Amino acid sequence: MRLRNKPWAQKLVLEHPEALLNEPDPEIKIPWQERFADFSKPLAIEIGSGKGQFIINWAKQHPEMNFIGVELQTTAAGMILRKKLADQIDNLQIMCADAANIALYLPPKSADIIFLNFSDPWPKTRHEKRRLTYKSFLDKYKQVLKDNGHIEFKTDNQGLFEYSLQSMNNYGMLFDFVSLDLHQSNSEIYKQNIETEYEHKFAERGNRIYCVHAHFEKVRNKKDEKVCRVFDK
Repeated sequence: MRLRNKPWAQKLVLEHPEALLNEPDPEIKIPWQERFADFSKPLAIEIGSGKGQFIINWAKQHPEMNFIGVELQTTAAGMILRKKLADQIDNLQIMCADAANIALYLPPKSADIIFLNFSDPWPKTRHEKRRLTYKSFLDKYKQVLKDNGHIEFKTDNQGLFEYSLQSMNNYGMLFDFVSLDLHQSNSEIYKQNIETEYEHKFAERGNRIYCVHAHFEKVRNKKDEKVCRVFDK
């Protein structure tokens, strides 16, 4: 998604450093305890927040959690910030930053959920390393997620979905939920689903929405039982 440059967004971003980190230095530790009223709450991160519909609604519905929206484009980050300020959402912080540095921005084992919603598919083979489910990104997510944390991934792109399943599987991740058509599902996950802007548009067109929830396998003893994998239709 590429948005037209909006001068007001750049101005707003610069006026509110308390709510939005603009291109933070990966070498400088971010004092998250000062940016949230209670940083001990469960933490969810959305990588690629777009205009913010998903992360804004999640934060409103779950005041018992903290949220960080990571967005590369200043205009999009400014749109999220405007909504956050208008609705006075105190449990949401925004970062206008490159997700490739996510493990440098956050303390190890600090996040409970990482959301990947309708990421750029980067369909050309030579761009594989830019996909947010490429193994180098999975490695960073593993560093940031708690041992019981997980990734929630949604897309309308079948090719990216198939690639992501393979990439996660090759990395040794385990699938908790897989759906080939989330909006036709009767699962509790769909009943609790919050749509992104893209998801709403694509679903109205009748496009399938693919979804997977996955976690990193812990180091297990031989006596430990295998994790059950659940698949939706």
